[in-house]
Amino acid sequence: MWRREAGTVVRRAEELPGRATAPFAILAESQVPPVPTEWAPHSHDLHELVWVRGGTLTSRVEDRVFTVSEGHGLWMPAGVVHGGRTTAGVEFHDAFFAPDRTPFAFEGPTAITMTPVLESLLTHLARTDLDAAARARAESVVFDVLQPSERQFALQLPGDARIDAIAEALLDDPADCRSLDEWARTPGISDRTIARAFRHATGLSFAQWRQMLRAHRALTLLSEGLDVQTVSEELGYAQPSTFIAAFRRVMGTTPGVFFAAAGDAPAGVRNPVSGVQNS
Repeated sequence: MWRREAGTVVRRAEELPGRATAPFAILAESQVPPVPTEWAPHSHDLHELVWVRGGTLTSRVEDRVFTVSEGHGLWMPAGVVHGGRTTAGVEFHDAFFAPDRTPFAFEGPTAITMTPVLESLLTHLARTDLDAAARARAESVVFDVLQPSERQFALQLPGDARIDAIAEALLDDPADCRSLDEWARTPGISDRTIARAFRHATGLSFAQWRQMLRAHRALTLLSEGLDVQTVSEELGYAQPSTFIAAFRRVMGTTPGVFFAAAGDAPAGVRNPVSGVQNS
């Protein structure tokens, strides 16, 4: 996925707590990794819902990259192989759902709207002192309020040998501003071939795909507290206003409004560099 941050700890998927073997429909838990943390590709026998506060989670599932920021969650169906990465100090929350007791099913990874009610219910279910009746009541409400997000924000990777190296290079460095003509010199294919391949594989032009990739990366950088000017420079934009306009084209709103809708905006978004209009 993205370039691995210094100090990242790579972990294998952990076994579920022993209480997962008891009759339950939902098992919720949380942790705060003190350093950037990466989970190697793995799968679960249970459905999983992950969400974060104070940072972001990036997950790669086959040929798609999902970025989970505050206010949003990611549902991973049982058996789907996935890897993930969180920023340092993020509040990482997950909830596991027993497939045979979950009254709905999503066909694949699905973005979920993490409303305050849903978060509160899942936090409540993380308690270990709930009796069976109280747990059943809370679980039934979770099933009523858990809904897919209106925006399924995923970056489609090409999966085309002719352009995969370009996509991986941009994942490693989204600020790379080389033109199609310049990229064509590297793999030895024409700029038109690259353009057609991106459109066919992802449904987006090369420029649109790179813009979406940068929006994904921007969510992580902004959540880490970087200001708008620094993020725009990190992503290769000449001006902060250009970055904000590009972010709006992809996300439908500015960084400030996007984060405000999810709760408290990161410091760099609340207090953008002087003179930059961020909302």
